[in-house]
Amino acid sequence: MSACIVTAAAPPKETYRLIAPVAPGTARLAREFVTASLVAAERQPLIENARICVSDAVANVVRHARVPELSVEVTVRAASVIVGVRDDDPGRLPWPAARPHGECGGRGLTLVRRLSHASGIRWVWDELTLVGKQVWFELREGDPEQVVT
Repeated sequence: MSACIVTAAAPPKETYRLIAPVAPGTARLAREFVTASLVAAERQPLIENARICVSDAVANVVRHARVPELSVEVTVRAASVIVGVRDDDPGRLPWPAARPHGECGGRGLTLVRRLSHASGIRWVWDELTLVGKQVWFELREGDPEQVVT
């Protein structure tokens, strides 16, 4: 008896990576990197939301993580783009803290959730040791909230 096995190939993807120091100017560098990655991948409609989201994720690392560097990864898939910002400080979680009435700030991850199709946090492990975290967000053309410039 002959068997026929059909397998589906994983959709093609392109991945771009940036490693940068944790410094005040890194958010701007991350925005430019994400912009260049999306232009190279011909995903210009996603640029504005990607710039806002990556800027907020990087700003959280700069403000709260105690690490010398971070990484930004842009993965381009057929139907979506996933951007991740990683730091190697597993002890400082990226959840919003309570803020006094009238105080600004602390809204970055809420904005990321609003502008992206999906978002979350991935823990980064080295075998059995927790070594960091990655805040990620997924963008697709036609997301509910597009930024108007």
